Amino acid sequence: MTQPTDSPGAAEHRDVIIVGAGLSGVGAACRLQQELPGKDYLILEGRENIGGTWDLFRYPGIRSDSDMFTLAYPFKPWRNRKSIADGDSIRDYIAEAAREYGVTERIRFGSRVVGASWDSATARWTVEVTTAQGTRHYSCSFLFMCSGYYDYDRGHQPEFAGREDYAGTWVHPQFWPEDLDHTGKRIVVIGSGATAVTLIPSLAGDAEHVTMLQRSPSYLTVLPSTDPVADRLRRFLPARLAHRLLRLQYVTLTQAFYQLARRRPERVKKVLRGLALRFLQDESYVDEHFTPSYEPWDQRLCVIPEGDFFTAINKGTASVITDHIDRITERGIRLRSGTELEADVIVSATGLSLKPLGGMTIHVDGEQVDIGKTVTYRGLMLSGVPNLAFCIGYVNASWTLRADLVARYVPRLLGLMDREQYAVATPVPAVSPDRPLLDLQSGYVQRSAHLFPRQGRREPWRLRQNFFLDAIGLGRADLRQDMSFTPASAVGARSAAVTKPSVAGIAVDRAPAPDSDTAPDSDTAPAAATAPATDTDTPALQEVTS
Repeated sequence: MTQPTDSPGAAEHRDVIIVGAGLSGVGAACRLQQELPGKDYLILEGRENIGGTWDLFRYPGIRSDSDMFTLAYPFKPWRNRKSIADGDSIRDYIAEAAREYGVTERIRFGSRVVGASWDSATARWTVEVTTAQGTRHYSCSFLFMCSGYYDYDRGHQPEFAGREDYAGTWVHPQFWPEDLDHTGKRIVVIGSGATAVTLIPSLAGDAEHVTMLQRSPSYLTVLPSTDPVADRLRRFLPARLAHRLLRLQYVTLTQAFYQLARRRPERVKKVLRGLALRFLQDESYVDEHFTPSYEPWDQRLCVIPEGDFFTAINKGTASVITDHIDRITERGIRLRSGTELEADVIVSATGLSLKPLGGMTIHVDGEQVDIGKTVTYRGLMLSGVPNLAFCIGYVNASWTLRADLVARYVPRLLGLMDREQYAVATPVPAVSPDRPLLDLQSGYVQRSAHLFPRQGRREPWRLRQNFFLDAIGLGRADLRQDMSFTPASAVGARSAAVTKPSVAGIAVDRAPAPDSDTAPDSDTAPAAATAPATDTDTPALQEVTS
């Protein structure tokens, strides 16, 4: 029987509430404890386990698509030999970090945040949470959203004609059945993204045959699953120093490759085609199935550890077909070419659904915030929304690289507010929001772009895709730039001092900065005030490596 819901008046209060106990949320809690040990915080996690995305996805072969030296926390060395790690190892790593830093006991599992309401009179958020026992309410002075942007309740599922006629097993990777036995089965995997190329080598080991059915090719790159340099460094150096050096090495390589892909796409195309050709030894096959029509990094690059996907093709246990689906039949899939693929199992690896802030609703003084009409402040706050930060990672590198920068920025802001006795910090927009937040042409991004905040073309109203610029920029950022602060003494008496989203003015950019992530901006928006030097005196190298 559902217990009676509590009332907002009975809300349990914390200085900071972190939403999500995955890679971002646990990392944010660790950083908060390191930088502001006196802050009282709580983590609300909708699932029953730690790990977030790495607890949700349980399909065969689930692994990282980035190296673990940059996906791991900078403050906790990755000790596993695998530089491309399986999902279980990543989940164990997150749980271990939570235990080591005393975060685990701060987590309320089975607590799904569905809404948050800001009250200017009290300078507090009231957070509505659903649990197995009913609805609960918490309050906090600062809300830190670390729930990622995947829709945990549904994946993207296109409407295929004849879907109801299919007599076999239909699976979406996001909800992989634990009891599914694919041994000796004919399997068709629809899709050509990271999930598909991860699944296929794992399934091909036991299945009769696995076919990847794609509408169009994707770019694939091959990385080693272990790093001999890492082994040597770990042997002779302290673990933390070795981890910092490896992290710097990998982030430098990945950022350099991304910049090369954007500036010299034809050269990168040649490299990626050469990798596929080296494994498959068939030019016509590579040209037909592994030569995309778009430029490298218009969509995220898919990683193949040790070339395992190509190896499965060479063994004959897997194959690729590039065609369009005409309809689903009782026995499989009929293609537009007239070919019918018979399948005992169809895996619809057709992408993910995204939703900002975990899909929760936000109200400021009774007015619902349309997140798609806000502007992102430094890629971590929202225009007109007080005392709220959110975590979003890079699309061209490891998620944790940016997540950790955000996790370090928030304590800096909170520290300034404590020193200056500010109760409220609200970003006030000073640019026109003329660009989408995520710069990728992938279907899952384009389908959800309207739900996310937008960005401008100059600081601090843009989301960079460059770790080195962010590491220095966020680490040394003027915390007062384009930020409206309300003194604690004015809370209640001067609630109108907090800018509401409905009246947040957006000025037109008169001189937009170049649309580039390759150099610092020269025409930053005017600051509301100048931050003291004590907020910006972190050495640049430390910002990059620590």
